[in-house]
Amino acid sequence: MNFYFLYDLPNWLFASVIILFFVSFGLIGLILTRKIIKRLHQADQAHNDIVSYYLAAMTVFYGITLGLVAAGTWNTYSGLNNKVDEEAQVVASIYRDVRGYPDTLKRKLQRDLRNYVHNVIYVSWPQQRKGLLPTQSGLYLDTFQTHLMSYQPQTIRDQILEAEVFRQYNNLVEARRSRINSTHTGLPAVLWTLVVIGGMVCIVVSWFFDVKSFAMHASMTVLLAGLLGLMIYLIGTMDNPFRGKISVTPAALEMVYHQMVKH
Repeated sequence: MNFYFLYDLPNWLFASVIILFFVSFGLIGLILTRKIIKRLHQADQAHNDIVSYYLAAMTVFYGITLGLVAAGTWNTYSGLNNKVDEEAQVVASIYRDVRGYPDTLKRKLQRDLRNYVHNVIYVSWPQQRKGLLPTQSGLYLDTFQTHLMSYQPQTIRDQILEAEVFRQYNNLVEARRSRINSTHTGLPAVLWTLVVIGGMVCIVVSWFFDVKSFAMHASMTVLLAGLLGLMIYLIGTMDNPFRGKISVTPAALEMVYHQMVKH
């Protein structure tokens, strides 16, 4: 079972669902185990110090793990964003370089690039947001290559220009492939299992305190569970970089496309 439907929710609702799950788990478990824990202590607050040391050790270990996971998801998110910027820069470079070709060929090549960028923004991107692998944009690159290879360089200048355009074209193909291959980028299920169950275990340990005031114990449990839920929500929003309201956008490509249309 996947939970991709969560990415279709507004950010506030996404966060609320995650936090509410952990808070509900904490409160229900506290209510169900309160009398049992009281008997385990045998005397009032007999083992609270031991529980404190144990909870501290658990939260430190879990906090380090959660921090490493959060750093990893952020690196993946920012790295993919950089790849999109690189793809936009390569398109802009090719669009500028082909101005050196004869007018008829130049218009064909620039039209192919405009069609490619338009397709990526309005067709490929929505598909990737749904977890689908786009294929149509590759047809525009094939057409561009066909038009480019139909030209026979006549001078050394033309040969240098063609070599540079082909080099940039290959960079564009690689950038596109890298973006598409990142469509399903995300934490593996086993790591998500560790993150979720680890958070629940920390909450379970907090139940072992013997606190006379239920309101105080419940408040501490809610704060701990809410914090864990918020941190897990943060990781969730950055995981699967193409999905959700906080995701990698085609803003760089949109800027390049608007410049293409103007000229």
